[in-house]
Amino acid sequence: MNDFDRALTAVLRRCVPDLRDMTACRRLSGGASQETYAIDLDTAAGPRRVALRRAPGGELEATSYGRPGLEVEARLMTLARAAGVPEPEVLHVLEPADGLGAGFVMSWIEGETLGARIARHDDFAGVRPRLARQCGEILARIHAIDITANGLDGMLETLDPETFVRRQWQQYQAFGTPQPMIDYTAQWLLANLPPSHGLALVHNDFRNGNLIVTPDGGVVAVLDWELAHIGDPMRDLGWICTNSWRFGVSSRAVGGFGDLDDLIAGYEAVSGTTVDREAVRFWQVFGSFWWAVGCLTMFAHHRDGTERSAERPAIGRRSSECQVDCVNLLIPGPVTLPPAGNSLLPESDMPRTEEILDAVREFLREEVGSETTGRTRFIARVAANALDIVSRELALGPAQAAAERRRLEQLLDERGTLDELRARLCARLRAGEFALDDTALTDHLRETAVARLAIDQPKYSGFATACAGEV
Repeated sequence: MNDFDRALTAVLRRCVPDLRDMTACRRLSGGASQETYAIDLDTAAGPRRVALRRAPGGELEATSYGRPGLEVEARLMTLARAAGVPEPEVLHVLEPADGLGAGFVMSWIEGETLGARIARHDDFAGVRPRLARQCGEILARIHAIDITANGLDGMLETLDPETFVRRQWQQYQAFGTPQPMIDYTAQWLLANLPPSHGLALVHNDFRNGNLIVTPDGGVVAVLDWELAHIGDPMRDLGWICTNSWRFGVSSRAVGGFGDLDDLIAGYEAVSGTTVDREAVRFWQVFGSFWWAVGCLTMFAHHRDGTERSAERPAIGRRSSECQVDCVNLLIPGPVTLPPAGNSLLPESDMPRTEEILDAVREFLREEVGSETTGRTRFIARVAANALDIVSRELALGPAQAAAERRRLEQLLDERGTLDELRARLCARLRAGEFALDDTALTDHLRETAVARLAIDQPKYSGFATACAGEV
């Protein structure tokens, strides 16, 4: 038994009184920002499973930008459970003396968490028509939790819409990667701030993928409270409608499984208030903007060594998905993509670059994927998908870069490298030198964002929407 197992067993003996032994413990594949473990127990009452959620690498964890910490997360889950929100029971909050870092042990709830299965698999066809309304009802109960009476105003940050936008925008600017569609969206958000809807406990990551769903009961648990704050309750309604969390079913606005009208009907029935639909749309746009920056943030943690992982660079490239979602929401229109170029090496070369990539992808998908399980299998699939991006970059990148540079030179009436021109456009956007309805600007942003996504993830649903010029 290693040190982790010994420390965990000691904790379990305190929070599961009839424990005989821990029989298995495995880390689950999901969770890019926190670790989650499934733990099987032998108890006097029979087999039992619990879950451990803890900070990466067992760190003691300091609260940081936008994150209240796992101890507060456990508190929020307990409060939500008492308010009628489906939640696992928190059994123990880890203490420094436990030697496991920050985190908590909670009861295990059976059900599905994979968003794609919930949105598309036949097993959930019967429950999908009920899920959007159920989500609206749950959110109304979360937003009704008394902030002051429960001391949440002393635990959580309060964020108004403008501060939220500006903070995320500044976070992106600190990375030094000029991506004009992010700057454009920030300016649109600041020009269209919603009116105040009062302050409420905001889950801030309530979406398909953070819910446990069963074919019979629907939503049986709400997970991942790590980003909760006090703010505009409409943020939660907009976030669950963000296209990133529809898992390919773009026609179903709510999580890929339901309709906005049903979400709102459920919310209004429990809350007794009327939902501001324009505010929901604002927060939907903000959701794509927020996650566009969030993807870059997760890669930044890889680049600076905070958390090295094959998953982080792949997540970083998902920023382009969100940027195209912003295009589709704000500046839809026709798109013309540059044709694929030729291989960088002569056909006679042995091996060509694409052949090396094919061989490695084959190894990851077929050999590693078939001979491993759990997180290792998941990361192998992520790594193979990352090599797909490299292949498309080699085929499409040169022509796209040349087309983007030509457009930028015409738009800015300046010459320079692609990096220089992107930076100049971002600087002018930040200075407010372009009108948001400038056709030359919006055409360039649309073409560039969609072309980038053609490399990063052409199977993403927003790509087909953008290429069709749909609203």
